[in-house]
Amino acid sequence: MPVAPLSTDRLFTRTDLSGIDFKTTNDVEDVDALIGQERALGAVHFAADMTQRGYNLFVIGPKASGKHMAVQNYLDARAKASPTPPDRVYVNNFEDARQPHALTLPPGSGPRLKSMMAETVRDLRGTAASLFEGEDYRLRLDAINKSFGQRHDAMFEELRQEASENSMGLIRTPQGLAIAPVNNGEPMAPETFNKLSPAEQEDLQKKIETLQDKLVEIIRKVPALERDRQATVRKLVRSAADDLVGQQIAEIASEFEGAGDVQTYLTAVKTDMVDNIQLFLAADGGADGEGVSGEGSSGEATEPREKLLRRYEVNVLVSNAPGTGASIITEDFPTLGHLIGRVEHHAHMGALTTDFTLIKPGALHRADGGYLLIDMHKLLMSPYSWEGLKRTLYSGKVTIESPMDSAMVASMVSLQPEPIPVSVKVVLFGDFRLHMMLTSLDQDFADLFKVSADFQDRFDRTDENDTVYVRLIATIVRRNQLRAFEKGAVARVIEHCSRMVEDSEKLTTRVGLIADLLREADYWAGEKKRRTVKAIDIDRAIEAQIHRSDRVRESMLEQIQRGTILIDTDGAKVGQINALSVMAVGNFAFGKPSRVSAAVRMGTGKVIDIEREVSLGGPLHSKGVLILSSYLAANYATDYPISLAASLVFEQSYGGIDGDSASSTELYALLSALSGVAIKQSLAVTGSVNQMGEVQAIGGVNEKIEGFFDVCQAGGLTGRQGVLIPASNVKHLMLRRDIVQACNKRRFHVWPVATIAEGIELLTGVSAGERGKDGTYPDGSVNRLVEDRLIGFAEKRRGFSRKKAEDGKDTKK
Repeated sequence: MPVAPLSTDRLFTRTDLSGIDFKTTNDVEDVDALIGQERALGAVHFAADMTQRGYNLFVIGPKASGKHMAVQNYLDARAKASPTPPDRVYVNNFEDARQPHALTLPPGSGPRLKSMMAETVRDLRGTAASLFEGEDYRLRLDAINKSFGQRHDAMFEELRQEASENSMGLIRTPQGLAIAPVNNGEPMAPETFNKLSPAEQEDLQKKIETLQDKLVEIIRKVPALERDRQATVRKLVRSAADDLVGQQIAEIASEFEGAGDVQTYLTAVKTDMVDNIQLFLAADGGADGEGVSGEGSSGEATEPREKLLRRYEVNVLVSNAPGTGASIITEDFPTLGHLIGRVEHHAHMGALTTDFTLIKPGALHRADGGYLLIDMHKLLMSPYSWEGLKRTLYSGKVTIESPMDSAMVASMVSLQPEPIPVSVKVVLFGDFRLHMMLTSLDQDFADLFKVSADFQDRFDRTDENDTVYVRLIATIVRRNQLRAFEKGAVARVIEHCSRMVEDSEKLTTRVGLIADLLREADYWAGEKKRRTVKAIDIDRAIEAQIHRSDRVRESMLEQIQRGTILIDTDGAKVGQINALSVMAVGNFAFGKPSRVSAAVRMGTGKVIDIEREVSLGGPLHSKGVLILSSYLAANYATDYPISLAASLVFEQSYGGIDGDSASSTELYALLSALSGVAIKQSLAVTGSVNQMGEVQAIGGVNEKIEGFFDVCQAGGLTGRQGVLIPASNVKHLMLRRDIVQACNKRRFHVWPVATIAEGIELLTGVSAGERGKDGTYPDGSVNRLVEDRLIGFAEKRRGFSRKKAEDGKDTKK
């Protein structure tokens, strides 16, 4: 029975919203969850609940599918109910400034510690000077100086008394103190000394030497005495500073009583402040600076005072307000530094310097206790980032490192901040191919990302889902602050959403594409000064989207009309047929007719794919051609060897071809060339074929039909033109309105074919023929003509082989 063309109701499935009571989207409630994604959302829920290591999440799905929004909305509710993570701060390590300490504080208390430390420094800069210039301190200092002065004077007075008893005196010379004989209270003149007898001179010389030795001993004791004095003064300074600093630090310590590491830090701060109390004094060190200026400075006093005081600052890395719950961080630029943090540097006099206050947090710090969302493609495009993330997930700590460290090359001297422990759930977003690649090439990936949430790009188009879809459209309209959409406009959007997935029984889940269409329709409604969006505005938006990308398609149609590209849409020819393929320009796809021709002759059973021979055919296309040989061998002249040499070619094809959607088309051309029966050029064909002769579904069926329709319409529709598609593709049809109207007027046709036999009969008008009980095809059928031709080739080949053998024997004789 001949195959009938499809009725118009099967070419386009309309949306009936009469069962839903609304006039515009203003009358419809918002949707509360992403529709059609129950499986994926269940995986998100499972991953969020699992607290063990490795149960991070990889979200699979196409772009604009709403997966980011769905995951974000779900995690938002969980994050708000989660405990608020602690604050993290970096402080100076007073033993090794290159290794700053990390402190963990209760939520929201990091800025408080920072402000209290800054206030302490400000207070000390004011009170320290007052303390060391105060009367109490001065009295205690004077008492120390007086005591040591008395001890100093007593030593010299004792020597001076002894010298006087021996007619000697302690005199000061340009070379220092010395012992000399005196006469009447004055140093003895050399002339007087020389007048003395030798015995008297010898006696005086012995006394001088004895007293000189005692003088030397006293002079040696003076520095030690001064050191004792200075040590006593330092104790006084330290005691005063300890009391002063201790009062300030005690206030901070009482506020952070339960934070053990803060208490340890404050103890170190107190010790360092006492040791370096001079930093808090005026530039001249106070009144006279005795006992204060320079103490404990270790040469640091040469550095600017403000820079030295930065040692007491607190670098608040992450602070979380109490009761706000966990954080959800989306990192759009996942470089290594943006992930794990970085140490910045300042340029000063041609050199780069840094300290703990220049440590900046990464996304992993900010997401501690919560969730970190990253696009996997961006992550892999950032050097060292993927490895840095894996190290953090394995260790449970964020270690700030330089990319140069990862590359193991020399770099500038920098800091080595103490690693910070984190508990973060990482959510990566990518497509299916990226997920498969990582699973097969990186063993760590499967170990760290044990859960995948697969967001599908479509779901069933049912009356119930239409209702939910209306709510989805209304939600998008309100969130984008668009004009209200009338019921007819909503129905037209739903119809186009079926076209997006090339399936009349499905609807797209790609919320981003839907939102684009709604925004553009709203624009065109605004151009017409309408208060609401109508169905005509949806059509205008769709047409505008196509028009913006339509230059290549229009150029192709022009070349066909001018005869540059040869496509026949009328008449009949042997071994020639119209094939259909799909071309894509960005996101716009359209159908492209091509002429396929076949040539046959006697040969060795090879079907040559010229596209493959010149490396223009892809593997799937070559597979389809190889199936043709199998089909011929299985269906014709099975008792004979295939003695065919055939060639197939896409005429005027100058680029690569892949896919098996033209394999049925090539088989029809081959059967026409073998049988000698002409194929109607008013028809075009698409569909793949298996070895049994069954026509199989292909992709892009709507674009292919529309592509041939446009060519026929440009040359004038005759009523004989149409397209043969696989019967299994009928459910995918969502054709343009103009094609549906042309089919309704019987100016164009779409035939569903399930087998090659059905297709060849439509294309040639000749019966394909079935084998009778005698094992032969009916006379005059296409199959009989093909088989007879193949048998003829086989017999001729056998005759040639026999003659060649006989000629060989005659040559030997």
